[in-house]
Amino acid sequence: MCTPEETALLQAEEAFSAVLDRIDTLIFEPLLLTREPSHWKERECVQLLQKLTERGRHLRELTQASLRTLRQRLRSPATFSLRSVHLLHRPDLFLEAYRQYFGAYTSCVVVQIFQKTTSKKSEFWRSQRKALKQFLTSVTLETSGAAALSHVLCQPLTDHVQQYVLLLLRLADAVDEHHPARELAIQAADGFVTLQSLTRQALEEASATQALWGMLSSRLVDALCTADRRLLQDSQDVPVVASPVRADRVLLFNDVLVLLQGNSFQTFDLKLVWVDASPDKVQISSRYGFHVITPEEEFSLSAKDAHSKACWLSKMNRAICQALSEKRDIPVLERDQNPEGDEPPDSRSCLYTFRTEDRLRLATYDGSWSWGKPHGKGTLKWPDGRNHVGDFHRGLEHGFGILLVPNGTEDKYDCYKCHWREGRMQGYGICEYANESVYKGYFRDNMRQGFGILESFPQAPQPFKFMGHWDRDKKNGYGVWEDKDKGERYIGMWQADHRHGQGIVVTQSGICYQRTFHADKMVGPGILLLEDDSLYEGSFTKDLAYTGKGKITFPNGYFLKASFSTGVGRGFHTQGILETTAHPLDPMHTCKRQLGLDAFPVESRWQGIYQQFRDFICSDCPEDAQEAFLGFHIQTIKEFRKSQEYLFCDRSNPDEVSAKIQDILAELPTHREPESLQLYLQKALKSSAHPLGKLLKLLTLAFQATYSGLGANKHLLALAQEEVQHHAKEIWAFYRGLLRVALKQQDQIQEEPEDADKSTPEDYRLVLPLILPCFYPELFMLYMLYHEKEDSLYSQGIVDLSLFPDTKVLEFLDVQKHLWPLKDLTLTTNQRHSLVKDKCFLSATECLQKIVTTMDPREKLEMLEKTYDEIENTVSRVLEWEYKLPMDDLLPLLIYVVSRARIQHLGAEIHLIRDMMDPIHRGGLHDFLLTALESCYEHIQKDMRLSRLAGVRDQKALW
Repeated sequence: MCTPEETALLQAEEAFSAVLDRIDTLIFEPLLLTREPSHWKERECVQLLQKLTERGRHLRELTQASLRTLRQRLRSPATFSLRSVHLLHRPDLFLEAYRQYFGAYTSCVVVQIFQKTTSKKSEFWRSQRKALKQFLTSVTLETSGAAALSHVLCQPLTDHVQQYVLLLLRLADAVDEHHPARELAIQAADGFVTLQSLTRQALEEASATQALWGMLSSRLVDALCTADRRLLQDSQDVPVVASPVRADRVLLFNDVLVLLQGNSFQTFDLKLVWVDASPDKVQISSRYGFHVITPEEEFSLSAKDAHSKACWLSKMNRAICQALSEKRDIPVLERDQNPEGDEPPDSRSCLYTFRTEDRLRLATYDGSWSWGKPHGKGTLKWPDGRNHVGDFHRGLEHGFGILLVPNGTEDKYDCYKCHWREGRMQGYGICEYANESVYKGYFRDNMRQGFGILESFPQAPQPFKFMGHWDRDKKNGYGVWEDKDKGERYIGMWQADHRHGQGIVVTQSGICYQRTFHADKMVGPGILLLEDDSLYEGSFTKDLAYTGKGKITFPNGYFLKASFSTGVGRGFHTQGILETTAHPLDPMHTCKRQLGLDAFPVESRWQGIYQQFRDFICSDCPEDAQEAFLGFHIQTIKEFRKSQEYLFCDRSNPDEVSAKIQDILAELPTHREPESLQLYLQKALKSSAHPLGKLLKLLTLAFQATYSGLGANKHLLALAQEEVQHHAKEIWAFYRGLLRVALKQQDQIQEEPEDADKSTPEDYRLVLPLILPCFYPELFMLYMLYHEKEDSLYSQGIVDLSLFPDTKVLEFLDVQKHLWPLKDLTLTTNQRHSLVKDKCFLSATECLQKIVTTMDPREKLEMLEKTYDEIENTVSRVLEWEYKLPMDDLLPLLIYVVSRARIQHLGAEIHLIRDMMDPIHRGGLHDFLLTALESCYEHIQKDMRLSRLAGVRDQKALW
């Protein structure tokens, strides 16, 4: 059976539903039929009334739904449980509907909608006055139409909320203590009690706000009055004094703080207001004051006593929290309150346009704030089109950011993707300019500084690429410039964006020269090396025309000392002495002359790269500077040009797991043993997320920019060789620096080796084999070009020897017959030993061929040693006893193996091994074997030609 309390609840809902029906018929329906007014203020009034109507009708629908479930409960109490009654099942829907209705109602009160609706000029009031008078039976004749309408639209609803509380509590008392509906009824009653309190507060705030608008001037009302705005505190009620700003009156609304001074005022959005009452920060004379911080103003408010101060602080903090929650029409319910209480958060996110701040004047910032300053991630836009999106710290760009700067009248931008420090570009960045050239490198104080690469887009009218050192936004120091249009590459010194100092120019035709430059102009004598190996020493023009005194050394040994001149209509003139007596030429002075060794000491090259890493170590590798130092991966400017509104960046690399520098430093001291250290260095040097890997990557780019393509010139071999060896030393020194920082952070002392002042072999033993593959293609090409002539003679000798069977070659080489491995040969039918080719010493030949499969000089030497072992093993097997080859036997056998291995560019291989081998091997077995291999190489060049072989023995017999 149903209880009397359920019946009472049903009757109350029926009565309230009837009231809502009459309100809808007499007030809401006519309001919706009112024609659209022309004036914007009247349209605003109609829109508010329509909003109130929508909320009222929604409340009526909920009441009717509640009524239907109550009737079903009374009809079928056995099958329809009390818990299913709509009011108990979903009280949150009712609470939210009432909250929204009273929010719309109080908005109408604030802007005096009811006064305007019931005015004599109101079309609605004239048409509905008679019906409203009949409906408003409880209103006396003295009551104004506005007050009556306001009463009808509010009082029945507040009374019904009160009824809900009483009826729900009675219902809870009437059911059994363990009935599941009891707890639901109590919870619903508690919700309506809270709603009562908040509604009462909202009505009081609306009335106070309406009264305030009546006291202020029309100018202030027009500027300040909005439907959602509520007065929360007035300095005329609870006095406070503002300083140092002047204000006659301080008004706290639910969305802004207002300082009035005569007919002028200042407003401060509460979302961007911070209140600080801590004694150590509030520097004001009154002990009852507190500090107010906004994006562009800071001032203090002083109360007369502690109670007044507490009142202002409490209401300001609650108002700020409510403004941040964006529910301004009525105080939020308890379930919506800030879970941390009334203390507003320090960090917030909102939009603001600066008005007076010089650097940011008229700029709009949208993002995170903290204590009046942009702090965190955000977007800053200036009226002139500049956009900055990224990280901010205490009001300044700090961390990674992207800046778009308009360039010219077209819709083009300079796009800076960079790290910032205290408002300035600092660290690694990428700039994609409007002319489509791209700079990748380091910045300092908004200028290119340190190592950087500037490259035009490929289809530019004059395509170029520069890689080198920058100083205060200009090319300065050592760098490489490639003019792709002219087909020239300049390697040398720069000053203020001009070639200045010693420089080398390499052309695509193979000509290269070394000159002194002054502000892009060549001065003084120079060295000019032509493609036919002629050498000119003297002065020449930019068009490579000889001028003044000079000397030409020809490939045949002749030389010309003369004075050269050119003139318009005169052609080329020379006067001097031609020496035709051939002199033996020093190839190191002519065809193999190396340029730049004295002009660019290896220690002075690429300081822009090394300095970044030294600075990082000297600052003890701070974690917040890791990305600014190591760089990042990011989208191209094409995505940014789609729209300024879609600024985004992706600085992740899916192929790498970026390690924090602190984790790297923590791991570093655990790899001190040679084997463990070698494996660690191998892994670190392959990862661009590791400082060692980043350093190697930059050095590789610089090496390729210098020596690949146009830079593949044999006269630059010594420069390249020096650089690779120096890079190994610097990388080892950088590793030691990282280790020193790591041990320092762990309070350990780095043990210095006894020979710390001497050159340590670790750079050769550990580092050089690991980094050589990065430089090998360009370096080996230089060796190939340098030894091109010798390798050509060697190759011809190999071809000539390949024409003869094994026994004839062994015989020609004077290899003793008892050392011939004939019994290793498996002959087929009708096959003789004298016809077999490429079968003798096959294991040694195959072993030597593997020398080209590795780039590590140490492994190449091991292959050479293994070849020597295979030769000895083969001879020992033939002789059937262990036999140690003397030099007289070894050299001819090794020549045979070399001739059958047919290694291309053997001269380049030999000299690369010798130049890059670990100094510890010099004078040992490896050095001896390499010397023997070099002797074989030279012997094949000079003595193994077909004409030589035919001259020694009968040609027919050889065949």
